[in-house]
Amino acid sequence: MYKIVEKRELTPVIYKFKVEAPVIAASALPGQFLIIRSGENGERVPLTICDYDKEKSLVTIVIQVIGHSSRKISLLNEGDCITDFAGPLGNPAKYVNWSDADLKGKRFLFIAGGLGIAPVYPQVKYLKSKGAHADVILGAKTASLLIMEEELKEYADNLYICTDDGSKGFKGLVTEKMKSLLKREEGEAPAYDELVAIGPMIMMKFVTLAAKEFGIPLTVSLNTIMVDGTGMCGACRVTVGGKVKFACSDGPEFDAYQVDFDEALRRLGMYKEFEAAANARDTAASAK
Repeated sequence: MYKIVEKRELTPVIYKFKVEAPVIAASALPGQFLIIRSGENGERVPLTICDYDKEKSLVTIVIQVIGHSSRKISLLNEGDCITDFAGPLGNPAKYVNWSDADLKGKRFLFIAGGLGIAPVYPQVKYLKSKGAHADVILGAKTASLLIMEEELKEYADNLYICTDDGSKGFKGLVTEKMKSLLKREEGEAPAYDELVAIGPMIMMKFVTLAAKEFGIPLTVSLNTIMVDGTGMCGACRVTVGGKVKFACSDGPEFDAYQVDFDEALRRLGMYKEFEAAANARDTAASAK
């Protein structure tokens, strides 16, 4: 059992938990994820690691209430325990294998949307510790749905806020802001060496389409498509570079220009009917 030592409401439907997990905290790296389960009959839920503190043996996760299982976890409080907390799983971000000399001075631009903001945080924090530079674009429908803005300000060189309704920062899509930052005069060197996009699948698809003309390497995280998290269920099959990959065991991060996003979006929608049925059962049960 893994004890929750801190719970914080980021928005009415998004919660941040700090959990005692010494083994995971000691070995976690940016880009990896874990599997959590609440209750002996609880569903396995894959979540990207938001932060880890090796000295305090704490791991931070952020969860959004979408369906039955996420709602059940969101109702847990400080002092409660999570039944299973397994990890770290998946491959870390590619730059973790780069030398400190190669990382120092490198310029990264992160494009984060919605809950994708959470897994961007440990990456920006890690890069800062290695002498790299990171700018971050945070996107949300409205200002009230933005998360972890203050935390990211501590490590990002520049933070750009985008909201669909213009309630904060730039009014428009993250793709528009990204393109404005990537534009350069003929013969001018690119402003960034690497791009990383994490967020809703549809957002990552259009970020990829918009970034192609600039010729800068772009990495995306396909964590949203994972179900079992071990490569056994096959639910997160994706085509990358014409080959079948599993988001959980081969990723979750991939070269964006090689991902078949249309296929991934179709697969992402396969379980909506089952989730809707589970939500209906929850609503009926709470009404009694």
